[in-house]
Amino acid sequence: MTKPKDLYTMGHLFVSVVRVLEYKEGTPPSLETICQSIGFSDEKGSYLLSRLKDQGIVDTVKSGFNDRIVVADHLAIEDLPRETEETRLEQELKKFKAGKDTMKKKVASIKAQQDQKKQDLFAQIEKKLKEKMK
Repeated sequence: MTKPKDLYTMGHLFVSVVRVLEYKEGTPPSLETICQSIGFSDEKGSYLLSRLKDQGIVDTVKSGFNDRIVVADHLAIEDLPRETEETRLEQELKKFKAGKDTMKKKVASIKAQQDQKKQDLFAQIEKKLKEKMK
């Protein structure tokens, strides 16, 4: 099974893990516990947490040792984009490919112009030779 990459699916996964862990442990889970449960790195979990906090889906509660995660507005998940987000690398790659295609078209048009000039030149030479032969 492939891992989901869109924010909508990841948001549902994150919130469901928060709910399950809160039910199992009886207290809101920490980010580390959530990341361990779904196999995310701490960085990826932190990124997802900040995106979901910005949308008001989850919130953090300060405790003595570390922050705990709680579900704030689970309905806001439905507002998240369902398509995968393009990374900057993918955007730059598309831009590069578009530039390369433009360059190919330019080279092809220059080559076509040169071929036309060559044909015109041969036609002129042939015409001059035919006139001299007469």
